[in-house]
Amino acid sequence: MESIRELILDYIELSEQEWEYCYPLFKVDQINKKEIVHFQNSVCRNIFFVAKGLLRIYFVDHRGEERTFHFSVEKTFATDYESFLKRVPSSYAIQALEDTTVITITFEMLQDLYKNLRHGEKLGRLIAEDYFFIINDKIKDLYGQTPLERYNKMNKNFPKILQRIPQHYIASYLNISSVHLSRLKYTSKD
Repeated sequence: MESIRELILDYIELSEQEWEYCYPLFKVDQINKKEIVHFQNSVCRNIFFVAKGLLRIYFVDHRGEERTFHFSVEKTFATDYESFLKRVPSSYAIQALEDTTVITITFEMLQDLYKNLRHGEKLGRLIAEDYFFIINDKIKDLYGQTPLERYNKMNKNFPKILQRIPQHYIASYLNISSVHLSRLKYTSKD
């Protein structure tokens, strides 16, 4: 639980009294490797704060192929924020790629935090801004960077990711083939 407190403190000031209020609301869940915690086309009812482990946010395209959109590592969130806030079917699924410990935040809980924390609405705004930046960066990277630039940025943003997950998920995240990923890994060793 201390990790989510640290994350909240990265966004806003939080008094001891406010933490004592928040603490009992959070629910810790264990997710098994390969378990899907949220399915595409269903309403996303939770924000998952990754305390330990790794989640993959992905979608299945019109050809039936899985496309990895993002990875959520320790001390980050995973959700389909649009589905979560608007209560509409989700564009994404969320899967654990390792045995993962998450702190689950429901929509009702988030509304409660907005209302009862001194800077609760600021917390919500800053989390929404971070989510926007993830999406914005992904679009800019896909259209404005070479595969090698995306590969290097991925390694910077997700250190040791290559040792943690299967290569085909990384290739999908980079929007390249597994063969191209192999060449990039070989080229980047030089």
